[in-house]
Amino acid sequence: MRKQLCDALVARAANPDMVFLTGDLGFMALEPLQQALGTRFINAGVAEQNMVSVAATMAREGLEAWAYSIAPFCYARPFEQIRNDVAFHHLPVKLIGNGGGYGYGVMGPTHHAIEDYGILLTLPHLRAFIPAFDEDIDGTLNQAAASADPAYIRLGRGEPPPGFSVPAYAPWRQLLAGHGMTVIVVGPLVGTYLAALQTLPDALRPNLWVVTELPLDKNEPPPALLEQLASGRGVCVAEEHVRRGSLGSELALHLLGQGIDPGAFHHLFAKAHHYATYGSQHFLRTQSGLDSASLLTKVAPGH
Repeated sequence: MRKQLCDALVARAANPDMVFLTGDLGFMALEPLQQALGTRFINAGVAEQNMVSVAATMAREGLEAWAYSIAPFCYARPFEQIRNDVAFHHLPVKLIGNGGGYGYGVMGPTHHAIEDYGILLTLPHLRAFIPAFDEDIDGTLNQAAASADPAYIRLGRGEPPPGFSVPAYAPWRQLLAGHGMTVIVVGPLVGTYLAALQTLPDALRPNLWVVTELPLDKNEPPPALLEQLASGRGVCVAEEHVRRGSLGSELALHLLGQGIDPGAFHHLFAKAHHYATYGSQHFLRTQSGLDSASLLTKVAPGH
């Protein structure tokens, strides 16, 4: 999604109030943005805490401030500055973390971002955007920029199967319809499931939804989804994030508060930071039971 991010930000560069800060990253990818912004493109160096404080200061002065780094360096290293300088002052800084989830798989747990939006959404005013497809980037950036709230944008890699027509951006989208259980997936992980779920017979094929904006109190499930959940045919939530602070936990509380019983409640999530062997994002997803085969054991056991 990095090329699409660069293209979308270049399109915004005509706004004289836009500034972009990077933590010494983006080489061989963000040069067009650097050329478009000129002195408004700032390499803050390997100093993410300072970068976030500077972005907060710029936002306080009325500038449209974007700050970019590898995901764990974007939220974990400067967490105190996000909390004190951005969230507590309700400043609309837009943090962009590249390589969410197990995106930097072979580099080990220091480079994994599997607790990111759960941590950040504990802060006041924070919103998280997790685009699912490359085509979502324009819509994601427009939504984030239009909000007066601070935002965290988690970039991954769009992985829809060949020939899949990506629907227009929306915070909630139903991608498949059927008479099976409901499946809700956060962000780009959904693309890895489409091919397997499309081939299921109608009786087993789930109503597949993707959500790209959190928390739920700022992006409530649509009535059509709540109606499907109330049918009692079961639900499975899948996300490349640890269980604590997850959408699965938040959705369970939301449904309890609404008095909705979905029936069986399954949750697929990132199970660990540490593994005996590290590999690709796909490898680590499989280790965590986030692969298509694991999902099928929940939605179509024995099929």
